[in-house]
This record gives sequence, structure tokens and C-alpha cells, in this order.
Amino acid sequence: MSSDVENGISRQIERRRRHRSGLNAETIVAALLIASGHRILARRFKTPVGEIDLIAVKAGRIAFVEVKRRSTSEDCEAAITPMLRHRVRRAANLWLARNPRFQRHDIGFDLVFVVPWRFPLIMHDAL
Repeated sequence: MSSDVENGISRQIERRRRHRSGLNAETIVAALLIASGHRILARRFKTPVGEIDLIAVKAGRIAFVEVKRRSTSEDCEAAITPMLRHRVRRAANLWLARNPRFQRHDIGFDLVFVVPWRFPLIMHDAL
């Protein structure tokens, strides 16, 4: 087997591992939100303009939640770019347009950092 093929396979395995890790982090965060009284309205809401990891509602507030799972909090923070913020907000506007019954709710853009061996850090209105 050539090294190019081996490198391609290694990259594909690593990509799948990261994807599973991200899904696991989103599942953990969804469970935390549910335990704190939220109702999950959508997971991995994808649009042509962006994706939202979780959409949750509690007491008249809609939360568009971005989950970042990295090895350190600093790495999580570095992953939050102006482009990411823009894409999440555009996707949220599209979701709200498709779900008019939630348009009168307070809206929040929350961040959750998931770091190994630490409790997830939930930051309201941080995105």
C-alpha cells in the first residue's frame, strides 16, 4: 500500500473520530439542557447558510447553541470566529422564519465549551 493511500485512510479515520467526538459532546450538552428544564427543538439544524448544533427553549427564551469540543478551553475559544458567529446567526434567522410561533420569544446565542475531564462550560449570549 502506498504512503499516499495510507495517509488518506489515516485522515479519513481521524475525521470520523472527530465527528463522533463532536456528536458525543452535543449529546452531553443536550442532556444537560434537558436536565435544566430546556426542551430541545432541533439538533444539527443545517441550512445552506450555516448550521446550528442545538436549538432549545425554556421559559420564553430560544437558545441557539454552538457546542465546541476541544482539548483545552483556549482551543475552544480560538474556534469561535466572526465567520462562525455570522453563519449561526443567519441560520437562526432562517429557522425563526420557518418557525414563526417562536419569533416572539427572547433569543439567545449560547456557547458551550466541552473539554475532557471538565464539566461543560455554558455561556449564555456569548456568541
